[in-house]
Amino acid sequence: MAQASRQVSITRVTRGGPAPAEDDWVAVEEPLDVRVGEASLAMTMRTPGHDEELVAGLLWAEGLLQQPEALVSVAVEGPADPWVLGAGAVATAVLRVGGLVEPAFTHAKRGTLTSAACGVCGRGALDDLLERLTPVAPFAGPLELLTDATLVLTPAQSVFRRTGGLHAAAVLDPEGRLLVLREDVGRHNAVDKVIGRFVLDGALPPSGHVLVVSGRTSFELVQKAIRAGLSAVVGVSAPSTLAVELARAFGVTLVGFAREGRGNVYSDPGGPR
Repeated sequence: MAQASRQVSITRVTRGGPAPAEDDWVAVEEPLDVRVGEASLAMTMRTPGHDEELVAGLLWAEGLLQQPEALVSVAVEGPADPWVLGAGAVATAVLRVGGLVEPAFTHAKRGTLTSAACGVCGRGALDDLLERLTPVAPFAGPLELLTDATLVLTPAQSVFRRTGGLHAAAVLDPEGRLLVLREDVGRHNAVDKVIGRFVLDGALPPSGHVLVVSGRTSFELVQKAIRAGLSAVVGVSAPSTLAVELARAFGVTLVGFAREGRGNVYSDPGGPR
């Protein structure tokens, strides 16, 4: 079974000097080779677990699938032992699809190691992603629902509570109920996992649903939300300028610094309320 955290030996240091060595829990980061048939799509760093969701969400966000049912199967094969830097087998995810969108596949192919904070790669990929976006349905609920949305994250972040080292993403329904939450060392991976859950279930969320992310909100996260038809994006921290511009261009309600019932609204196509 995939491990999301692992114990390592540490030395705690204070002004009084170092303490005896002890074990502490650290979030796992390991590579995953994502392949479509014999072709390598990406070698990405992620936290093991929910890998099928990760690759399904990645394919959808990159515009490689026109319908969720086009993803026929995902077969993940992981090594028996934890991956060690410079040695050991790498986990693979082999996809079978009923047809890929071109040139999205050409632009999406990375073939090299990408970090857990990897963003959109290349001008061609960026242009192609923008061409595949369509405006979302406006968020019609109260803004208070969005400023309260991040309150659902911490109680459900079991690995974060243990390690302090993972991001989280969640999808809420229009009434603010938590539908799915995933953790990962990369924000974009966590978002791919929650969206991938819907892709694997064969249907994307209906309009009015909300993406909630820990940390800042980038262009890439808003782009993934638009691809999934999500009406609002809420972040614990600040958005980037491109995230704000993209949200305004495609009708996404965007809230940043959402903490303890407060937040800043950067885009609100459905207002005033």
